[in-house]
Amino acid sequence: MKQLLFALLLVITAGSAGAAPAIDKLRVIVTSDGEVDDECSLVRFLLYTNEWDVEGIITSSSQYHWQGHRWAGDDWAQPYLKAYAEVYPNLIKHDPRFPKPELLQSRTLLGNVKAEGEMDEVTPGSQRIVEALLDADPRPIWLQAWGGTNTIARALKTIEEKHPDRMAEAAMKMRFYFIWEQDKTYQSYIRPHWGRFNIPTIICDQFWAIAYQWKKILPADQQAYFKAAWMKANILESHGPLTALYKAHVPGSYGLKDDFDFQPGDFRSEGDSPAFLHTIPTGLRNMESPDFGGWGGRFVRVRDNTWLDPVPEPGYRYPEGRWFTSSAWGRKYMRERYPADQELMRAYFDPQTRWIAALQNEFAARADWCVKEFKDANHAPVARVVGPLDRTVRPGETVKLAATATDPDGDTLAFKWWHYADAGTASSKVAITDASSPDRASFVVPNETGRTVHIILEVTDSGSPKLTSYQRLVFTIR
Repeated sequence: MKQLLFALLLVITAGSAGAAPAIDKLRVIVTSDGEVDDECSLVRFLLYTNEWDVEGIITSSSQYHWQGHRWAGDDWAQPYLKAYAEVYPNLIKHDPRFPKPELLQSRTLLGNVKAEGEMDEVTPGSQRIVEALLDADPRPIWLQAWGGTNTIARALKTIEEKHPDRMAEAAMKMRFYFIWEQDKTYQSYIRPHWGRFNIPTIICDQFWAIAYQWKKILPADQQAYFKAAWMKANILESHGPLTALYKAHVPGSYGLKDDFDFQPGDFRSEGDSPAFLHTIPTGLRNMESPDFGGWGGRFVRVRDNTWLDPVPEPGYRYPEGRWFTSSAWGRKYMRERYPADQELMRAYFDPQTRWIAALQNEFAARADWCVKEFKDANHAPVARVVGPLDRTVRPGETVKLAATATDPDGDTLAFKWWHYADAGTASSKVAITDASSPDRASFVVPNETGRTVHIILEVTDSGSPKLTSYQRLVFTIR
């Protein structure tokens, strides 16, 4: 009965990673070069496929990987899809929205892989992107580049060549999230030919926080979630065939150096995961605007509708062209300046690292879903703010905050209200009174007319692992 009630709750509520109504599910297409950290990201991705309509898992190339050059193989994703099929009967006990393995298999295709930046050939992967962009479904599609953008570019070129009258229609559906620009095709083709449509574009460098050098970047209190003891207990062992494939650190691991001081079983890298972490419906509303911030980082508008990582260095000027290993601030810092200026480094990566505990605990819970019955696993609470999420307030006004929450497992819930200062435009620090109370919290509006204040509600359950859901309130001062 509890499982049936939870399934109904999924349909009628929103605001946590397990509570978005089916009508609001996002459409996503992954393009990946199959690097070892892409493989790690794919494990986590598959455990979240209940949250989206997955339109494609497409192998592409990059400046680092293509056929014949450090290539994982055209069928690198197949072991993971096979393992997903094995745990699928248990996953749907926790959420019936998990897609059938046959659907994911049918949409796992080979894209443009013969060379770095190759976009001349029409491939099954590029054609799948064309089909999705031109179908009758009006919902936005998040096109993620975990490697190069060349297969996406080939798809867009096909539309330009064969359906030029539908370019604007396709552009209206597109949202880009790129993990760096891992080839030249965004600058050489997509931007010149499609830039006039002002497609929302996020290009991320913050991913380094959970990539190969995480041990240098993450604050000490967060590293426990990445070390071997935690990984073995929560992911690698006794959680079924899918997470057993997760490529944690082993001696001589690809891409890792001895001076990183990794231990066998440590988290290796998931540099591509922020691309889909951004699209998980947590209640943080980060898909409304990249500068809101969420599990996939926080970004600032640099030009047109293109958003890059906020650099905390005064006077910094963003490059006009590619944002990638040779130009992105974080990568250059780690290569040229580390370990100096670590306070600046922490500030740069904070939009990603601030969520580490919550996102790792949710990963662990979903690993449990692979093997445990509903009653024996944990599921995210559902948080609801009393009143509208967007409000107009006056300087000096005392604003009362109230919320309710339910938990599918009957766990005790802890409330926490906090001011997300970086996401708002007000410069004042906002103190919240009774910040742990669900219905007595309040704050005084600063005297900054025209500015915004972002208040985050966190609701964390007492289950194991502890899971957190959110709501965000945005106050505009008039």
